[in-house]
Amino acid sequence: MHLSSLLFSLIFFLSLCLPNNESNTKADPLLFEDQIEWLTYAEAVERSKAEPRKILVDIYTDWCGWCKVMDRRTFGHEVIAQYVNERYYAVKLNAEMRESIDVDGKIYHYVNNGKQGYHELAIALTKGKMSFPTIVVLNEEQKISKVIPGYKKPKEMDAILKYYGENHYKSTPFYLFSESFRSRVK
Repeated sequence: MHLSSLLFSLIFFLSLCLPNNESNTKADPLLFEDQIEWLTYAEAVERSKAEPRKILVDIYTDWCGWCKVMDRRTFGHEVIAQYVNERYYAVKLNAEMRESIDVDGKIYHYVNNGKQGYHELAIALTKGKMSFPTIVVLNEEQKISKVIPGYKKPKEMDAILKYYGENHYKSTPFYLFSESFRSRVK
């Protein structure tokens, strides 16, 4: 590998890991980082029992560069944040968190696996196929509707959110839905 390629790769990686510059966020009026009401898993389940909604789980790690980009660009987009808050209970789940989580009497723990461990709930929600970021959509009964791995741009996420949020998944394949879907994301 040439030194220039290596240097470019290092600069790109570091740019993903550095904190978001506030001036960049303020320069783009469509980005509203931290506008989604993020809950713990237990809070989302409790709220869904009182007022049934789907749960959107964002599975991430602290070291994941694409997770940070998705937080800023996708979840930080005004259209996405507004729709998530209206239709879902949103959960951020760190796949390496150390705290145990009780889900209907079943306790999920952190599993130490050498340098980096993992959380059993992240494994259960991703059906053992962890990658970051991964979005999991749970129905109103907290059953997995869909596991969606990888970074999603705002327009892609808009379609996914509406497909599940408005129950199109019950009657229409996603490829047909997405052909006619018109996003409000610019």
